[in-house]
Amino acid sequence: MKSQNYSTTFTVNQTPDEAFAAINNVRGWWSGNIEGSTNKLGDEWTYRYKDVHYSKQKITELVPGKKVVWHVLDSYLNFIEDKSEWNGTKITFEIGKKGDKTEVRFSHLGLVPEVECYDACANAWGGYVNSSLRTLITKGKGQPNRKENSDGEKKTVKAKPIKKKNRKK
Repeated sequence: MKSQNYSTTFTVNQTPDEAFAAINNVRGWWSGNIEGSTNKLGDEWTYRYKDVHYSKQKITELVPGKKVVWHVLDSYLNFIEDKSEWNGTKITFEIGKKGDKTEVRFSHLGLVPEVECYDACANAWGGYVNSSLRTLITKGKGQPNRKENSDGEKKTVKAKPIKKKNRKK
């Protein structure tokens, strides 16, 4: 049996073009410091959250209203043994009509149950994609900093090391 890449799907009432625009507004739904342009084919940009997570993405596919693909060129995750576990992985967003709704399918290709960050990373992606990105698409405002207090100060959130589980391959 082949491992399953992390994937999640949701539907919205907005158009594929509206979903596409929201996905490419990465600062609107993903927390942390983002440097560089995130909406043109060939763009390279970085994401950094404190000393916990750094990654550099390159946009390798950009089909308006249909698909966005980021190739992870470099990464650093401080809470796992192999700090560069994301290197070479791909993050994809596929957009399509499903009846009178728009379906957004997110996948992180290479984020499989056998890798150490799977549980923590899948949990984080689930929150950002299913909550923040979806809210950006449906309401025009995402929730990238959901761990902030109402006064704008960030709560201290410590990433706990994830113990590698004995998983079947």
